Amino acid sequence: MYLKGRNYLLKKITMKIFSLALSACLFFGAARAQLTPFELHKDKNYTATYPEVISYYNKLVKTNPQMKLINYGMTDIGKPLTLVVLSRDKVFDPAIIKKQNKRVLLINNGIHPGEPEGIDASMMFARDLLKKNALPKNVVICIVALYNIDGSLNRGLSRINQNGPSAYGFRGNSLNLDLNRDFIKVDSRNTIALETIINTWKPEIFLDNHTSDGADYQYVMTLIETQKDKQNRILADYTSKTLSPELYKRMKASGFEMTPYVESEDTTPDNGIVSFLETPRFATGYTSQHNIISYITETHMLKEFDKRVWATYDFMQALVDINERDAKLIGEVKAKADEDVKQQKTFAMGWAVDYTHYDSLTFKGYFGGYKPSEVSGLSRLYYDRSKPFTKTIKYFDNYVATESVDKPIAYIIPQAWGKVIDLYKLNKVAMHQLAHDTSVFMQTYYIADYKTISKPYEGHYLHSDVKLMWSNGQAKFHEGDYVVYTNQALNRFIVETLEPKGVDSYFAWNFFDSILSSKEGYSPYVFEDVAAELLKKNPDLRKQLDEAKAKDPTMAASASAQLNFVYRNSPYFEKTYLRYPVGRLMRPAKLDLK
Repeated sequence: MYLKGRNYLLKKITMKIFSLALSACLFFGAARAQLTPFELHKDKNYTATYPEVISYYNKLVKTNPQMKLINYGMTDIGKPLTLVVLSRDKVFDPAIIKKQNKRVLLINNGIHPGEPEGIDASMMFARDLLKKNALPKNVVICIVALYNIDGSLNRGLSRINQNGPSAYGFRGNSLNLDLNRDFIKVDSRNTIALETIINTWKPEIFLDNHTSDGADYQYVMTLIETQKDKQNRILADYTSKTLSPELYKRMKASGFEMTPYVESEDTTPDNGIVSFLETPRFATGYTSQHNIISYITETHMLKEFDKRVWATYDFMQALVDINERDAKLIGEVKAKADEDVKQQKTFAMGWAVDYTHYDSLTFKGYFGGYKPSEVSGLSRLYYDRSKPFTKTIKYFDNYVATESVDKPIAYIIPQAWGKVIDLYKLNKVAMHQLAHDTSVFMQTYYIADYKTISKPYEGHYLHSDVKLMWSNGQAKFHEGDYVVYTNQALNRFIVETLEPKGVDSYFAWNFFDSILSSKEGYSPYVFEDVAAELLKKNPDLRKQLDEAKAKDPTMAASASAQLNFVYRNSPYFEKTYLRYPVGRLMRPAKLDLK
């Protein structure tokens, strides 16, 4: 069975004594007001409501000049997104903080309000850092108090697999969106607000607090870190060799030993677990595109809520302490990674697990077996906590790129595609506008084939397995169209969103679906005569038609199919059908820019 860590026991004992003392003596009334709703609840199985969270921080900020609350935008539910900023020097301007060469750590809470440990842990963590005068010298801490406000207000019980708290929010926001799938498509105003925070404060490290689901095992805390093969190589070298090992070491010392997030392709983790791949639709996949070191805590759903809260608290403390210790190094690593990405030539468009290479991992689990179901009478999985084990399992932590693309010198985006332009402005992508109508020698894509899911996913019919044809030639662009040069630290974001083959590209998320349908057509009885004349004047077209009929008996038996073939290969067929509108500048060209 799980053994409570010594820090956890000390906290429990301390809180019990403190609570009794507070109840017995009015002298401690003022101090009691600083306790969080979680701490005030007798069995610590309570997570604060949204009004309680905001009320708590509003009271805390009144007596702490090293703290500031900043509201960003307006979420879908009509509430602003509140950022808690903790700054030892009382400097709350992100531009000045960067000039002072301080690091910024951004902590996000409640992206899934049914996974609320970070909300309560952060309230205590902020208070303790302030009251103990323990704010780091070289790190400014930014905390999103509660991100999915909408879901938090929809309070009840929805995570049937989870052991507490007594009530909590719902996963979807007021648009019924999973906000942790929205970081590329940006359908929610919540996401606009959070991306504004990220692109304003430019953190070097990002933490997103969650609760896991899945298998049963002995750990309270599991961890997802940016997959090392997908991460920038300079950042991966630091995180895999220094930061992550130190986090595991410190969490073990705290009494909350960690393991990597338990994702298995088998029914139980006994035969190995697979490193989670956070593509750009996820918060940490998006931040990784910005060369931000990114982590997700995943406390185990079946452990008591108070243990999960304290494990999250201890992780944040460890992350802050290491960030402070390595502040100078982290700044240098981030700067080098930005420069490296500016020069990077080739970018992966998709990834797959490399099952031929794996690491070994000491894993503390529980025996998983099968027994007859009392519901169906058929075999069902169960875990036996009276049979804990410690054994070595396989850890598949290596990925290979399934497809890649070389970046162009620049992309040119027609201004008509306004959402793309707006999101690039939100992400602080450097862009220039053409000063006048211009004809440029470009590489242009045509969508040859693609697959689309049969049911909507987060409000979209995602495309995948995209096949492209391309042509090189003069392409016309208009005054005001946007030129995006690929000499930026944001190259990963730029290439992965604009290349149609990208797993989370704008094309995949339906930004360009209007090009996938033709707008013109023909009346067959009219075009019959035109087609016959075209075939007479163009022997090559007649030859193409005959070859196509020979290869396809269905076409040979269909007059309409043959007529359509001639139409598609005629000068009358619309040139914009299936043409991807974003051009690729492949060789240097002098462009007049505004």
